Amino acid sequence: MISLIRHIVFDIGKVLIHYDPDIPFRDLIPDAEKRRWFLGNVCTGAWNAEQDRGRPWPEAEALLIAEFPDWEGEIRAFRQGWREMVSHPYDDTVALLHETIAAGHDVTMLTNFAADTFAEARVIYPFLNASRGITVSGEIGMIKPDRAIFDHHARTFGLEPAATLFIDDSAKNVEAAIAAGWQAVPFTGAAELKADLVRLGVFGG
Repeated sequence: MISLIRHIVFDIGKVLIHYDPDIPFRDLIPDAEKRRWFLGNVCTGAWNAEQDRGRPWPEAEALLIAEFPDWEGEIRAFRQGWREMVSHPYDDTVALLHETIAAGHDVTMLTNFAADTFAEARVIYPFLNASRGITVSGEIGMIKPDRAIFDHHARTFGLEPAATLFIDDSAKNVEAAIAAGWQAVPFTGAAELKADLVRLGVFGG
């Protein structure tokens, strides 16, 4: 039986704001095949995830430059071009965020994000300050989908896991939230999310 939802937790990247590391490299590496190779073998998702876990950018860059010295400029461009990667908000999902808050629901956010880039994101996108609070992976040294970050978020904000609904675009993170005792839905778009919120009783039909 599904418990009554009292807490709603939003992921941020690819749920509230767009994220695409390919964007700044379209000019830097115009050849699509070379660009795919670079992002698949040099500045990879796994490498970037360690910055989300709290590794400092200078350390991260130094590791890659030692291994790929011919790509030093492009490696440094990853952090330098970060602003272009978060190119726009998902306005329809942001509207749902505000709607849930206005309806009196307890809303927080849980995100994998480097601490310094998230500080910039909060300035660029003020709606990131709208919820009751945020757990940022890079600030605490934990990262989704590890169980510890879900338990940390629940403790920090006094959430009852069974009464908590998590929204994330990553299937692994959704599965991890469920394993932590939360309810969770995969994000595929604002219309689908609105339907899930109605189905789960957060909004009236």
